[in-house]
Amino acid sequence: MFELAILLIFPAMMAFAAASDLFTMTISNRVSIILTLAFLVLAVTSGMAWATIGMHLAAGFLVLAIGFACFALGWIGGGDAKLAAATALWLGWAHLLDYAVYASLIGGVLTLALLSLRRAPLHPPFLMREGWYARITDEKTGIPYGIALAAAGLILYPSSFWMTGALH
Repeated sequence: MFELAILLIFPAMMAFAAASDLFTMTISNRVSIILTLAFLVLAVTSGMAWATIGMHLAAGFLVLAIGFACFALGWIGGGDAKLAAATALWLGWAHLLDYAVYASLIGGVLTLALLSLRRAPLHPPFLMREGWYARITDEKTGIPYGIALAAAGLILYPSSFWMTGALH
């Protein structure tokens, strides 16, 4: 059961957050809550040292503080800030810089792609009737950055403690 939880919870929540942000431009607080509680339960049951758990918590709190500063400045959404923090909690300090770089690069590509899509002269009428498509092609709408945050987390997860240490 422990191994199944490690293999499913983080990837499933990342996929759900990305899809949710794409289709609704929101990331439910439940995603971050599930990720945080699952981390705590799995960290304790895996035998992770208390000091290591504390370091993972510190990484998550740092990203949460930075994320909320970015939210206060209007640069990102609150769901993005909480998702980034929950992801940092799972990845810890070892992957924090890589996470920031991957999320930035993927987010940049996503932003350029959406800006290009929004400037496209014609959009298929059948897609424009879909609320999610109309939202992402609207120039007044932000970028569903949760997609980039989730993708970066999924790229790094295989090299995290959970896949290299806890399962072995």
